[in-house]
Amino acid sequence: MNSKRTKHPAVPSFSRRSFLAGSGSALAGTVLGGFPAIVRGQGLTEKLNVAVIGTGGRGGHNLEQVGATENIVALCDVNLRNLDAAGKRFPMAGRYQDMRRMLEKMDDFDAVVVSTTEHTHAFGVLPALRAKKHVYSEKPLSRDVYEARLITEAARSAGVATQMGTQIHAGDNYRRVVELVQSGAIGQVSEVHVWVGRAWGWQSSEDSKAHGDIVDVRDRPKEAMTPPKYLDWDLWVGPAPMRPYHDVYFPGPKWYRWWDFGNGTMSDLGSHWNDLPFWALDLDAPLTIEAGGPEPHPELAPASMWARYTYAARGDRGSLALTWYQGTEKPQTWHEGGIPKWGSGVLFVGTDGRMLLSDYGKHMLLPEEKFKDFEAPEQTIPPSIGHHQEWLHACKTGAPTTCHFGYSGPLTEANHLGNVAFRAGTKLEWNAAEMKFPNAPAAERFLKRDYRDGWSLT
Repeated sequence: MNSKRTKHPAVPSFSRRSFLAGSGSALAGTVLGGFPAIVRGQGLTEKLNVAVIGTGGRGGHNLEQVGATENIVALCDVNLRNLDAAGKRFPMAGRYQDMRRMLEKMDDFDAVVVSTTEHTHAFGVLPALRAKKHVYSEKPLSRDVYEARLITEAARSAGVATQMGTQIHAGDNYRRVVELVQSGAIGQVSEVHVWVGRAWGWQSSEDSKAHGDIVDVRDRPKEAMTPPKYLDWDLWVGPAPMRPYHDVYFPGPKWYRWWDFGNGTMSDLGSHWNDLPFWALDLDAPLTIEAGGPEPHPELAPASMWARYTYAARGDRGSLALTWYQGTEKPQTWHEGGIPKWGSGVLFVGTDGRMLLSDYGKHMLLPEEKFKDFEAPEQTIPPSIGHHQEWLHACKTGAPTTCHFGYSGPLTEANHLGNVAFRAGTKLEWNAAEMKFPNAPAAERFLKRDYRDGWSLT
């Protein structure tokens, strides 16, 4: 690993606000300058040549969305069942099982869609960015903090259209909540609480009691099973340490409980639920992170846990704390009946006891009697043309997207840091510019990993 890559520019340059402030004029100017030739000559009616890595599950949905209007010229999947099904729909596309082989033919396409398991996202995303190809990647953007930072910086250098698969960001409900928060409807926000009911991971006895339908996997199996004939297991494992095939990893989403291949609920659903406070409050790098739950397992992410972040004041808002809860963990006010007991939600706590509660599709101001005569602010955030459509439009015009990697990179980093704090078992002070924990350097081992022979990001 190249140690020179561990130092990075100051994180405030990653903020969504600063990116968009500069991107409007910058993108408009680079359509005729630094953008790839495909953008300079691309009209809205012309079709992009798109390569798709991962064609089943979420990948199948992404392929359907992009393939409806563009030319699918290359398909890649380690699972031949998925690859053959996609190939029947797009018979003119080249087929690959190894993304590295497909990415050797960059001249054949203009854009790449990456929908693999998260431990291989960076291996599809980074080569494409370095070749100045437009990239859409499923969430979370990376397997760890180090990879997220590499992707964020590569995207900035490439100057291409990027988008992470946080589809809820395109919905109207999040837009209305952002307008309420930023217009001061609940005053100055000092706390945010985010909770999700999903409990996939290492099961404590309490988890098993609350979520009895989930298989109680506690340790990595020592015995091997025969992989399905349609699956290239070596390619599926990719850069991770080799593990004998077993059905505790495959098919998905079993894999995402294991640290080797994923990050559990935190980094996955955090991409959707923490997206709302990140957007509304212009967050990026936290000052401190602490977490708790069951005793950390060396192999498995936890089913239930909590993580608390503190953020410095920025612009018109003051400092604040954001707490994440998953599984059996919930905010105290939820347990006490101070708010409706939604299974998952985001609670913004403002001044004078005013609160804003939201989920994916609805929101409410609390306590309701304080807002009986409330008039919603003017809608200032226009409707999205569609999450995938934003990206395709940006590929052709240079217009900005809403979940570009300059925004979703820091969001992904923060989510990963919650897991790092949980695994480290101590409160962490985060020097984002240097990617260091000054008070707990031993925890830095969780920021990145070594790669198996044959796999490299350098």
